[in-house]
Amino acid sequence: MILKRLINHQVTYWTFKRSYASRNILKLSERGMYQDLFPNTAGKEILNLLNKAPQCVYAGFDPTADSLHVGNLLVIINLLHWYRGGHKVIALLGGATGHIGDPSGRNTDRAALQKEVIEKNIKCIRNNLETIFENHNKYISSKDDGPPQPLRIVNNEEWYRKIDSIQFVSEIGRNFRMGTMLLKHSVQSRINSEVGMSFTEFSYQIFQSYDWLHLLKEYDCRFQVGGSDQMGNITAGHELISRTAKTDVYGLTLPLVTTDEGDKFGKSAGNALWLDSAKTSPFSLYQYFIRTKDADVERLLKLFTFYSLGEIRDIMYKHEQHPDQRYPQQCLAEQLTTLVHGKDGLAQAQRATSAIYSKDIKSLVSLKSDELEKVFEGAPVTSLLLSPGITVLELGMKAKCFPTENDAMRIIEAGGFYINHQKIKKIDEVITQSAHILPNLISLLRTGKRNYYIVKWQT
Repeated sequence: MILKRLINHQVTYWTFKRSYASRNILKLSERGMYQDLFPNTAGKEILNLLNKAPQCVYAGFDPTADSLHVGNLLVIINLLHWYRGGHKVIALLGGATGHIGDPSGRNTDRAALQKEVIEKNIKCIRNNLETIFENHNKYISSKDDGPPQPLRIVNNEEWYRKIDSIQFVSEIGRNFRMGTMLLKHSVQSRINSEVGMSFTEFSYQIFQSYDWLHLLKEYDCRFQVGGSDQMGNITAGHELISRTAKTDVYGLTLPLVTTDEGDKFGKSAGNALWLDSAKTSPFSLYQYFIRTKDADVERLLKLFTFYSLGEIRDIMYKHEQHPDQRYPQQCLAEQLTTLVHGKDGLAQAQRATSAIYSKDIKSLVSLKSDELEKVFEGAPVTSLLLSPGITVLELGMKAKCFPTENDAMRIIEAGGFYINHQKIKKIDEVITQSAHILPNLISLLRTGKRNYYIVKWQT
């Protein structure tokens, strides 16, 4: 491939804490970052542009939810590589196209979103992106050297509200050919399905194409990156610009990341892992990456971290020597949790991990009340008045740890009941604040291996 012949060309780079960042973003193919380049013969042209001057690149994010998720991370990481190489980076938020809906990768029409919902989602996604770039600058990139251009975030509603619809169809729509539009994979898969495809979603590729044309005119943005499902929209934008602006532009798509077993990356028990800590805690994000299988971890280190390839080889060598320590998984989880949630988020995740797996009461004491509830998400919470003489048996029943008193007596006396990680076997033991209650006035109860209950004490 032409990419492989070009990646070894060195150009000016910025020095960062954990790896250098080359202006030649084609070198990222060494890490498995790219799936396709469009036009696929443009490698030399791109290299010449990269050597000549910093370039401008964009990626789009539609406001379909009030947070981005782990599935968006590869695109964000790719933008950060451009950013580290001194290029100008634009994140486009689809305040207008969010009303339309991208059909790519969908079997049915997206549900229509109200304007107020889209505006709220836009604010949240902007915050996701700003937080990640700030964390990158603060904790991962060098404090002394850095790219001169800040992240630019734009909302396409800003220009669509100024465009007359008849003028748009007349001047922009005439550059699209129905035959070409109908051949797009995202269109074909829907037209041939039982549910079909609405004109609204059919027109999405026109709007995304115009977004690129607008950014080209305003910011000389000649590059677009997106997921593997975006190639149809990228080629449509390339065709529009070729017809109207007579300027060479280029698209790069990133691979769909799956696990060794073929599961879609970024899903936990079928649920999305969000980048907003209010939707997915730093602990849950950290644990997702800590549980990465050995067969997947080297590839994910290359795609999702800023360790150099040499550093990754060293990490994997340490893993070969001591596989039980799961060192690569720790490196992956620590850097990504820091990137998304900062050092405080990482510290919270590590405290929570210690609280669950170390079985040390000191680790529980280090957690705040709200952190404890997040760590043991789903655990029943009971508020109790600390009355003199309450026994272990009474506590277990009031916290609804057992279906019957007979079950409680049997399980407790058999050693299957824990208070703050400490095994309790006496049913008539009296609960005291010093022995059974944490400084934050909480007791963590457990039956068996995984059944947790939280008691909040009122004194």
